Parts: sequence; structure tokens; C-alpha cells
Amino acid sequence: MADSTAQLKSVSVVIPLYNERDTIDRVIEAVLNQPSVLEVVVVDDCSRDGSAERVQEIAACDNRVRVFRHEFNRGKGAALRTGIRECRGDYVLIQDADLEYDPAEYSALLRPLWSGKADAVFGSRFIGSHEHRVLYFWHSVGNGLLTLLSNMATNLNLTDMEACYKVFPRELIQGIHLVEDRFGFEPEVTAKIARAGARIYEVAISYHGRTYAEGKKIGWRDGVSALRCIVLYGLLKR
Repeated sequence: MADSTAQLKSVSVVIPLYNERDTIDRVIEAVLNQPSVLEVVVVDDCSRDGSAERVQEIAACDNRVRVFRHEFNRGKGAALRTGIRECRGDYVLIQDADLEYDPAEYSALLRPLWSGKADAVFGSRFIGSHEHRVLYFWHSVGNGLLTLLSNMATNLNLTDMEACYKVFPRELIQGIHLVEDRFGFEPEVTAKIARAGARIYEVAISYHGRTYAEGKKIGWRDGVSALRCIVLYGLLKR
């Protein structure tokens, strides 16, 4: 039932882009291959490696791809705010510009929304039997700690607050006032969606993580910033 309903729904996929020239073609192609996708909203955050030019070439050949550009690098959260504001679909789905997450899993993420059970869906790399690349131990420890602290502040029982894949009805996410410019987007949006009383579901996803040599960007400073955001938006309810 949900899969047939997909043809009646429209999903805007927001991709924040910063220096991902080697992967952006494949990501956009994979996203556009999903039957529920109405449009891809790419926000180039002042890339310097030719990413912006490549996306403009893609958009010139496919009107489902819309491109916006920041004149200076502002961060992932700022790019997501720009993209979310421009979305026109029934749902907004967040997609990274690398190949760590698989767009083939969109239907599973959207099913709780299509069925009317959920108001928001978060992907989780830590439930289910999906495949995961084995990478950094301390990253997994940090991720678990941040998720735990976020849950304590929001009274949720998420398993993977930091996962990229999050899906929202457009009216809901466009009505949330977001301010974080970098990776603080994840704890901020989690706290504010929880405060809005949204019914949140988690769906198991696969994860094909990258090393720093392969282009991974998040670092320990972003973990410290996430702690600040958990306190600010979760505990202090800013």
C-alpha cells in the first residue's frame, strides 16, 4: 500500500555540498532514480574544487535539480536552512553529498510517514541488520555519548541522533526556527522536533563511512559544539 502511495507523494531531497566533486554525480543520479523524488535541492556552500560547476551542468540537463550557492562557506547547517526553505515537495529528506548513505533506502524511511504513523523519521546506523563499514572506535563512542545526552535532554530513546538521514513533512520542518550553521544542526533539529511533539520513528539504514583521507570532514570540535547544542536547545529550550 505504501509503495503505491509513493506515486502520489513528492519528496524534496536537500543536499548540502562542499568540495565533493568526486561523488556528487553519483549521489544525484542515485537520488533521482528513486520514484518518490520530486526534486533535488543542492546548496553549494562555496566549494572550491569544481563541485559547483559540475552541479550546474547537471541542473542544466535535468530540471528536477535546483542549485543554490553561498558566496562564502557557512557550514552544513546553514546550507540545510537554505535548502529547506526552497523545498516544494510534500516531504523534505536530508542527503549528504558523499556516498556514505544509500538513496535506495528512501522507501523504507518514508513508509512510516506514508502510513500516517510518524511525523518525522530518523535513520539509524545502529539498529537492524544492514551493512556497515568498520571505522573509528572513538567516533562510535562519541556518537553514542552525544545520542545519550540528547535523549536525556529530550526524553527520547533514539539510537543514532547524529545520522544524516532525517525526513520531515515540509510544513513541519519549514515551521521550525533553525539557527545552527555547522554540524550542530543534528542536535538542534532533534530537540526542536521533539519539543514540537512530533511522533518520531527510527528506521534501520546501512552506512558506508569514509576515512579522513577519503574526505570525511566532521571532527572533535564538532562534537564539542554538539554538546553545546544539546544544552542550549534540549535543556534550556532555546
